[in-house]
Amino acid sequence: MSISTSSQVPPRGGAHAQAMVLAAGRGERMRPLTDATPKPLLRVRGQPLIQWPMQALAQGGFVRQLINIAWLGEQIPAHFGERVTWPGLPEVQLTYSHEGQDFGQALETAGGIVRALPQLADVFWVVAGDVFAPDFVFAPEAVQRFAASDALAHVWLVPNPAHNVGGDFGLSPEGLVLNLAKGAAGRDHTFSTIALYKKAFFADGGLPPGNPQGVALALAPLLRAAMDRGQVTGEVYKGPWTDVGTPERLAQLNI
Repeated sequence: MSISTSSQVPPRGGAHAQAMVLAAGRGERMRPLTDATPKPLLRVRGQPLIQWPMQALAQGGFVRQLINIAWLGEQIPAHFGERVTWPGLPEVQLTYSHEGQDFGQALETAGGIVRALPQLADVFWVVAGDVFAPDFVFAPEAVQRFAASDALAHVWLVPNPAHNVGGDFGLSPEGLVLNLAKGAAGRDHTFSTIALYKKAFFADGGLPPGNPQGVALALAPLLRAAMDRGQVTGEVYKGPWTDVGTPERLAQLNI
């Protein structure tokens, strides 16, 4: 890995970030591991956890990436800089949304995305920096299909893992993601955190783009409301997937 320490910021306009990697959370359940290290920098199979989705995005050609940071967040730009190159992959240009520095706390998922909206492309990927899905393919064709559709969000679901047996959502035969009640039949899928969004999706949150007041806003209510309007499509990802939410799950990945 080679890193540039240049303070130059990647150009705006046509070079808006194509993807946002979520890395602002405290990682309470991972303590004491996260007392001194932000969870996305914990190592999985020899490299920082967040590096796996960053590299997968680069493999798909999505080289303009934005990372939001809060808890111990300055460790992340200190590690990666603003340009990073891994063997066999194109150079990645990084920008950072400094939620902790600007507001003293993480803004939750939707609040953080709205904060970053002015720096994001009209259609963009979002993936959590603490989810391990090494075989997921960030395909340009998926972006093209989604951009041409009427949906405002397209999400990847996984079969319910042991830690979430009740699931999050259902999926119709037509590919619409369903906001089913807890315990309802068909609630067979868990949100992987990997998704494509159009900027218009976040208008329902009531916050202006850029979130200048730093309002914390959860993503799940926005997703459920959009599902009820038939505006969220999805598909199932059946490859390896781990929400690295506990020290035990981290240790299992590193066996």
